Amino acid sequence: MPKTTAAIEAPLEERLIIALDVPSTEEARAVVDEIGDAACFYKIGMQLQFANGLQLAEQLIGEGKKVFLDAKLFDIDATIEKAVASVVRMGASFLTVHGNEPTIRAAVRGRGDADLKILSVTVLTSLDHHDIQALGFPCDVRELTLHRAKKAAEAGADGVIASGLEVSEIKQLGDQNLLIVTPGIRSAGVSSDDQKRVVTPEMAIMAGADYLVVGRQIVAATDRRAAALAAMTEMRAAFERRDA
Repeated sequence: MPKTTAAIEAPLEERLIIALDVPSTEEARAVVDEIGDAACFYKIGMQLQFANGLQLAEQLIGEGKKVFLDAKLFDIDATIEKAVASVVRMGASFLTVHGNEPTIRAAVRGRGDADLKILSVTVLTSLDHHDIQALGFPCDVRELTLHRAKKAAEAGADGVIASGLEVSEIKQLGDQNLLIVTPGIRSAGVSSDDQKRVVTPEMAIMAGADYLVVGRQIVAATDRRAAALAAMTEMRAAFERRDA
């Protein structure tokens, strides 16, 4: 069973990333306030970014929380490099970029020696084999994910965004310092909604995932704090079993 290396160790409370996939900063703020000290790491995606989410990100960072800016940047090298430099000044912890080599290398240059982690997107968890074929890729999801993960490591990315279904094989690529952040997480019995390639927290962690992104299961819960604590408990048990 893959073990987490010293280079990517982090406290358990930082391994759960809560996705603030809500339409307004007011709603996002309510989620954060209700969860309180039960979590400390939040993902701000494109929906919220275009609704003053970047200001919220700065507020959360100022309060000592960690922010994953899920921007999926993709542009010419100079633009990427300058955009990432701006993210560094903001103080975010994680940033996503598209998985082509020039974009990753430009992002790494823009990051410089800051602590910001550059994460390359492999294949979205909302896509399956039929979607990949429709996009013109002559391979299956697994092959495309592994190819992109390998190229991301070669280009200098700190990690990748990947479904729990491919985590184990990514860990075997040889670069054990490559962070794997896994979205599409659903505990047993929870609806998969629009995700097509979902796994439970235990499945992702046992496969070797380093961080889990959990959204609706917590954000849409009647008691968000209790839902976050339950997710953390599930993760703790899985990490203890994996590292035993």
